[in-house]
Amino acid sequence: MTSVVTAARQEPVGVHGPGSRSSKWLAIGLFILGAGAAAVSLLGPLVFDVIRYHVSAGATNQVVGGDVAGLLLMAPVSGIAGILVWRRHRAGSVLALGPAAYALYMYSQLALGNDVDRYPGNSEQFFPLFLGLLVLSGAIAIGAWSVTSRSDLPVPPSSVRRIFGWFAVIVAAFLVLGLHLPTLLDVSAGQPGPEYVSDPVVFWLVKLMDLGLVTPALLAVGFGLVARKGWAIKPMYAAAGWIALLGSSVAGMALMMQLTSDPAATVANSVAFGLFAVIGLAVALAVYRPLFGRN
Repeated sequence: MTSVVTAARQEPVGVHGPGSRSSKWLAIGLFILGAGAAAVSLLGPLVFDVIRYHVSAGATNQVVGGDVAGLLLMAPVSGIAGILVWRRHRAGSVLALGPAAYALYMYSQLALGNDVDRYPGNSEQFFPLFLGLLVLSGAIAIGAWSVTSRSDLPVPPSSVRRIFGWFAVIVAAFLVLGLHLPTLLDVSAGQPGPEYVSDPVVFWLVKLMDLGLVTPALLAVGFGLVARKGWAIKPMYAAAGWIALLGSSVAGMALMMQLTSDPAATVANSVAFGLFAVIGLAVALAVYRPLFGRN
């Protein structure tokens, strides 16, 4: 983290021209996204409990774990990316992709994963906040992707690309075979687990997003890197930040479920998600490190 902040203070080495309006607006958007992420975390059950979600106690514990990651990782990374973009550093728009993708994934679940007929709460009153963060993160993702030039991206060593590629494939396989398929089979057999019984809306929403969006994207990037395809370099940078943030968030959720003796918690999942988070952060640092060298 220190090296990132130091780089933000150095002379810009990116491709954005002096006074680039797109850079300024992208930076401002990142600052707002970071502030919004911090606000959602602070207003939720983690601190002030102003936002009360229509979910079970177990799902609320998961929200708390996600809020910790949002406050300690999502918000600071968005701010650092904003500073780098403002200074026209080449790493800025690349770092922006991770928080933007994470926000699209997480805040759509917080906005839609509520069972208003079953659990008390008031999260629907904060729908404009979630909607604003979704629109903003989508705009940041498009803007950051469009201003990130493939020629500006250093190609990490083949060992880093290969490790990240297989890591992405393994994570996708775990999501399908280790996490979602067993519970889907239980539901199909008429023996749903406590996670489904307590929060069916959250259950199906997460299944839809993980199996329909996350897994295909990870497999495409992973196999592209393993096969040494040039097109996989740019999405690799986006996936690295997203995996690091999501892995930390899911690990926090699993830890909270374990600490509160949630019936849906398992030691195996807690260990797996913890390793997922640690490896994801380490790989992301290895991927991003060349961005802060000489251009």
